[in-house]
Amino acid sequence: MTERYDETAGRGPEEPVVVRDRRRIDPLTGEVRQAAPAAEPQDGPKHAAPAEESAPPAAPAEPATHAGPGLGDSIVDDSVSVATGLEKELAERTADLQRLQAEYANYRKRVDRDREQVVSAAKASVVGDLLPLLDDLERAEQHGDLTGAFKAVGEKLVGSLQRSGLEPFGTEGEPFDPSVHEAVQHSTSPEVAGPTVTTVMRRGYRFGERVLRAALVGVTDHEPGSAPAETPVDPPVGGELPLDGELFDENNR
Repeated sequence: MTERYDETAGRGPEEPVVVRDRRRIDPLTGEVRQAAPAAEPQDGPKHAAPAEESAPPAAPAEPATHAGPGLGDSIVDDSVSVATGLEKELAERTADLQRLQAEYANYRKRVDRDREQVVSAAKASVVGDLLPLLDDLERAEQHGDLTGAFKAVGEKLVGSLQRSGLEPFGTEGEPFDPSVHEAVQHSTSPEVAGPTVTTVMRRGYRFGERVLRAALVGVTDHEPGSAPAETPVDPPVGGELPLDGELFDENNR
């Protein structure tokens, strides 16, 4: 029977493999390693770990606070520029909003004014169509024909129109105004100080600030009075002294 020769027979225990890191730059921290002092020879087994292996690994270096010169200043400048841009945009948006509010307020005022004008014009048109009826009621009252139920109806109609804004004008004794009076007669008299309405032929009406119809009137203007006549000088009666002028004339004779 053949016996196999075992090459490992008779050998002692295998020595461990030792790997020494002799790199001058630490791959973890990137720093330069300090040169390790020469290890003094010591008695012991040849497989003892070197001093470098027994030393604890160096702690990783903390990251630098500033990555490079001027980086913090550039970040501050960027923040300031961003804040300035936001403030400018906010001011523009605020100005746009204020302009829109002002335009809307003006639009509402214009719409309200136009609405009031349309309503006033419509009322004035209706009242203008009723003016001939008011003239008939006034003439009937002057002749005494407006009595009974017709008088009550007429008074209600006139009162309703006046509450709506109808205002009559044109009475005797008021100053003549060519903007609201239409003169069809003219006379003069020393009893008036200026052009005065003395006769009203047709009453005028206004609705608010709108003149619906001018009044037909007769106007009397001022006429200056004639100069007084000179008083004649009476001749002297017998026994009376003549006046100074007469005495002077007789002495001259």
